[in-house]
Amino acid sequence: MKATAKRAAAVVAAVTAGAGAVWAAPAVSNVNMQQMPNSRQVQVTYDLAGGSAIITLSIETNGVAIPDSAVTRLHGDVCKTVEPGDGKTIVWNAGADWPENVTMENARARVTAWFTNAPPQYCAVDVTGGSATNSYPVYYYPSAEAVPGGVTNHLYKTLRILMRQIPPTGEAGFTMGSPVSETGRSSDRETQVTAVLTKGYYIGVYEVTQGQWYKVMGTWPAYWNNNDCKLTRPMEQVSCYDIRENTNNTADPDVNWPSNDVVNAGSFMGRLRARTGMAGFDLPTEAQWEYACRAGTTGALNDGTVNITNANSDARVGALGRYKFNGGYVGGETEPAQNCTTENATAAAGSYAPNAWGLYDMHGNVFEWCLDRFAYAMPGGIDPKGPDTGTYRVQRGGAWSSGASWCRSAARGYNNANARSDRTGFRLVRTLP
Repeated sequence: MKATAKRAAAVVAAVTAGAGAVWAAPAVSNVNMQQMPNSRQVQVTYDLAGGSAIITLSIETNGVAIPDSAVTRLHGDVCKTVEPGDGKTIVWNAGADWPENVTMENARARVTAWFTNAPPQYCAVDVTGGSATNSYPVYYYPSAEAVPGGVTNHLYKTLRILMRQIPPTGEAGFTMGSPVSETGRSSDRETQVTAVLTKGYYIGVYEVTQGQWYKVMGTWPAYWNNNDCKLTRPMEQVSCYDIRENTNNTADPDVNWPSNDVVNAGSFMGRLRARTGMAGFDLPTEAQWEYACRAGTTGALNDGTVNITNANSDARVGALGRYKFNGGYVGGETEPAQNCTTENATAAAGSYAPNAWGLYDMHGNVFEWCLDRFAYAMPGGIDPKGPDTGTYRVQRGGAWSSGASWCRSAARGYNNANARSDRTGFRLVRTLP
């Protein structure tokens, strides 16, 4: 890379506005870019006026944007919420990200300011600081390609919780449940309804892992305990109460979904909210879960499979997640030992094919808790939240021990809110304002 001094960059400052935003629009100005002397690093400076904003950076050359994957080694006032002020600084390690480039003469920086209630496509909660810290940084990326190291990096299964934004459904909504012709369906609990989701939300690219739970809570209650592979296995043996209410596995009288979205301060969700300074972290509603799982599909599986051929063992389920007949049980018959590797029981997060929205393990591995109380008839309608009362909470997705029919997109399970099982974990959601 040829060194250049104080080469200014022509810039377009873009703002993505959220619907109904009432605060001052953030505005970027005075953007300059220069290669740092005797270095392959590039410094971008800018001013930010108006409200606070999430800032991202892209680079153009000869009027064409270079791939997002070549602009990931960034630090400074970027990929996070930035307060207004002059002289904000971004440092880009262009030598590492874009080694084939030999000159910066035609490179131009684009600094983008996003409203904080209409953020970029991906975010990552950094829990590296563990259970003793007071703060978890949150980073934002405009695309999967912009995620440092790529979405499959080990980092996002251990030290950072990576989440992908899901848009609202639109007025037409989507269909929950299954048609009467779907193999293995439960006729008393999968009657189809239309659900409309009016708010976008982030959802975990992976189920929350044992390593991530330990970082947030400082405890390790999981059943599957092989030390060589437990970090990236999904967390299990946690109840709804552990996740949202009291870690002694009792109900908190102040926590009462759907009347409120309060969580106990000492719970997993309470700690995430406090340490990120953000509201909205929680379990998904049942409608949010199924919409994210389907990723635009309408059949039995989220790879576009319309119907499974066998309610017990089906090869197409085996391509999408860990279930009874592809390693869950030893030989499909024997329950594995507690210290087994990921060849049996739970698989490492992300071991199978993702859906069209880049979400892994929506079929199999562990059942996932939802916010809603269980009722045989799904509520449907606008932003459905399930019954006001009831003993059981919804579980979705099937598990390592399940037959194929339990892993379908429409399959619905349930259990007591205090139930702990080596077959049940959860996935993180953050509903946007």
